[in-house]
Amino acid sequence: MADSKGVAGADGRRFRLIPSESLTPEQRAVADAIRSGPRAKVANSSAAKPGPIGGPFNVWLRSPGIGNLIQQLGAEIRFRSSLPSKLNEMAIIITARQWTSQYEWFAHCKLALEAGLDPAIADDIAHGRRPARMDPDETIVYDFSTELHRTHGVSDATYKAALGRFGERGIVDLIAVNGFYVLVSMCLNTDKTPLPDGARLPLPPLSSGS
Repeated sequence: MADSKGVAGADGRRFRLIPSESLTPEQRAVADAIRSGPRAKVANSSAAKPGPIGGPFNVWLRSPGIGNLIQQLGAEIRFRSSLPSKLNEMAIIITARQWTSQYEWFAHCKLALEAGLDPAIADDIAHGRRPARMDPDETIVYDFSTELHRTHGVSDATYKAALGRFGERGIVDLIAVNGFYVLVSMCLNTDKTPLPDGARLPLPPLSSGS
């Protein structure tokens, strides 16, 4: 296992990347599971790149038992949700904005756009604004996710709208994607995970009123 002294590496991250040859058998099993799963088919995913596995996966390797459960849950939430990909990714970037998780936004905003989210909606979310133009499904996801983060619950009206459109499974899937990416944001922010290739930070600071 990599030596951990609480000191950031040269690239700024706290959990230094672990060379493949230095992985314990338990860590290697987690890394292999990630690299053999659906994430490996996502272009530019850290799971698809050769060398040490990065992103939040690098953090999860430090506790392989928990890390393997987390990566399995994440695969279920991302790739087998009852919500359409566009809406699932929209919830992810809402969470990234709530936590100002730069790496999470960098990774998932482009996936949201590729899934059909209007760039203007993403820009509004990035700047802490309620998007001016959303379709009915996007409005439900925005209202539900934002209320859940900001008030730690949802109103009866918001719940009813989500239930009528997505059903009980959809509500559970929507709660799960928001909650899971809070965990991912916590890992990335604690690690200070740098963006690939020195990319600019995509999220601007928010004013106290945003």
